[in-house]
Amino acid sequence: MAEVKRPFTRIAGAGIFFQGGAAAVDTSTIVAALVNGLTGSPLAVGAAAAISRYGWLFPQLFVAYLAGGRDRRMGFYKFGAFGRVLCLAALAGLLWSSGTAPGNLMVISFFVLWTLYAFVSGIVAVPYNDIVARVIPSAHRSRLLAVRFFGGGLLALAVAALAHRLLATLAFPGGYAGIFLFGAILLTCSATLFVSAGEPPAPVDGARPGFARFLKAGVEVVRTDRRFRLFLGAQWCRGLVTMALPFYVVLAQRGGALLVKDIAVLIAAQTAGALASNPLWGWWGDHRGKLKLLYLVAALSAIAPALTLAWLGVGGHRREDVLMWFGAVFFVLGAVGNGATIAQLGYLMEISPDRRRPAYSGYFNALVAPASLFPIAAAVIAEIASFAVIFTLSLMFAGAQFLILGRLARLESEVPP
Repeated sequence: MAEVKRPFTRIAGAGIFFQGGAAAVDTSTIVAALVNGLTGSPLAVGAAAAISRYGWLFPQLFVAYLAGGRDRRMGFYKFGAFGRVLCLAALAGLLWSSGTAPGNLMVISFFVLWTLYAFVSGIVAVPYNDIVARVIPSAHRSRLLAVRFFGGGLLALAVAALAHRLLATLAFPGGYAGIFLFGAILLTCSATLFVSAGEPPAPVDGARPGFARFLKAGVEVVRTDRRFRLFLGAQWCRGLVTMALPFYVVLAQRGGALLVKDIAVLIAAQTAGALASNPLWGWWGDHRGKLKLLYLVAALSAIAPALTLAWLGVGGHRREDVLMWFGAVFFVLGAVGNGATIAQLGYLMEISPDRRRPAYSGYFNALVAPASLFPIAAAVIAEIASFAVIFTLSLMFAGAQFLILGRLARLESEVPP
């Protein structure tokens, strides 16, 4: 038990600091509001969210190939984790030095650094998932993620409080520079703790094949592993559900009812949702199974777009009304997003063979990566149609995801234990 407790504590601590750092660069609140303030363009807001998600997912195929032939994967984690800290610090410096009237060159520079930050961050995922799966037994993984998100949620509340103060006292975009710098500090703590947990040697499945054969093996996994294929389809639907995420805050800001500092209130509501739901997700994942958790979260993911469509039907522009309604929406988004992450990570670990876990992570995330570009499509829809269409599509694909996971549940029930 002591062999599990020490790395459990350090990995959970690293996750807590990571969640705090992630709150400082959350694409559905902080970054969406910043880019909206810099450009006033829904397309730019959608692009920032898409770059973040795509940059996180796409490199994982290549990292999986390189890491799969080595019995130690911590070096990849170090490069990505400390590299993203440097990128985030550079973003903070850029925002601070831009003055109160950022020009086009500054906006271009922001997107260049933001893209670099996203792709460097993506290097972390494969080694992180593999090391956690080798160090932490399956029966403790949902609990680990729940502790990570609960403690990280408390830290994210502190980030929200700091963001509220910075945005209220510093001229735009200086407040965002301070938030990004604090995020970089938290991510440094996270990386340091995770590295200190160490890693046992990983099983290596013979000689590493060429990259072409590695890709061909991935095609074979998709062709022959029906569980993997259905799970992939469900996550594509989730990508279509979450394409609306950057536009909740844009819609809340429309009409000028909200103050800049109110973005921190929405962050706090989102964090509170994650905190309140964490005990349920941790218990459900470990005791009822990761797939049943996926199923539950998919059903709940319809609530936020449904509430937003109701808001569009009712209307109202008083600041208090906007904060109350969208506070509820972001509370739900925090709970559902947290549950989806715990369920997805846990289920991917469950269906990945021990010797091929980096490869499975790489295949899965590379194949689901194009779905991360849907916020750009959502921005185009907002420009040529309306926000209502975006949230209607989000609601529809929540239903589609639920149906696909139902098929996956039936498949698993047919497989003998």
